[in-house]
Amino acid sequence: MIPEQPVYLEDKVDEIRQSGRLAYRSTALPTWCPGCGYYSMTEGLVNALTELRIKGEDTVIVSGIGCASRFPFFMDTYGFHTLHGRALPVATGVKVANDKLTVVAVGGDGDGFAIGCGHIPHAARRNVNITYLLFDNGIYGLTKGQVSPTSATGFITPTSPFQNRDAPLNPLLMLLSYGASWVGQAYAGWPHHLTQLIRQALEHPGFSYLHVLSPCVTFDKTDRTYQNLDLAVRELDADHDSSDMAAAMRAAADTNTPTLGLYYAEKRETLGQALDLIAARAAGAQRIKRATTRHRQRKTPA
Repeated sequence: MIPEQPVYLEDKVDEIRQSGRLAYRSTALPTWCPGCGYYSMTEGLVNALTELRIKGEDTVIVSGIGCASRFPFFMDTYGFHTLHGRALPVATGVKVANDKLTVVAVGGDGDGFAIGCGHIPHAARRNVNITYLLFDNGIYGLTKGQVSPTSATGFITPTSPFQNRDAPLNPLLMLLSYGASWVGQAYAGWPHHLTQLIRQALEHPGFSYLHVLSPCVTFDKTDRTYQNLDLAVRELDADHDSSDMAAAMRAAADTNTPTLGLYYAEKRETLGQALDLIAARAAGAQRIKRATTRHRQRKTPA
């Protein structure tokens, strides 16, 4: 058996520098708890942007409030740290203002599915050409571990000391029913697979939603841990048809065994294309109106 070659820190740093990945990282070092899944997600987005050769100056990352809200500070791109739950409408405004930009909205389960939940169906049905990375750790991590909309039933937190009795939301089923044109699920503990899915989401022309399972290593020691998720998650079946909405919903409904991969994808008109069509029709209507007015003026007797 050939022994594994040792990995030296200096060599690894040189490899990262030569890859160009550091061009997407700011000088601010991440401040998440050691072991947090957000490190994998930061590296996953950096890797995806590097592979797709999307420039930092052509990228905007929009966040709300929560642990994920820090994300733009650690990236050397344009960023917008906005209000609690308002990442999607702001990201929509950025994309409408400049359709050439790559726009990524980031948020956690509290930011996205509590106060921000009302914005998701409209971004999905309008098919805004942005990517929404939702980091789900099933808890409010930034405010010291309260129950969230995706917390498991029976979970004990400072706001549910006698066990959480609420059933958790199923974000994947929600996004599929809202009409999102790309829906996938990843896991922070599978970083290479996570990078692949982020890249696919960025490449999709339309609203792409990637649900990322991510342990909170500080406030959750019993439920959504790396140990439990490592045993629970699996890839979608190799023969899964991502164009079949019913198959996607069946897979999303099985919450006991979370499956990772691309659930559903379709190509349809984006919000930008729809607005361009409206603008063209409006311009045509104005031309017809002006021509009709001139014609009537010529026929009107002095």
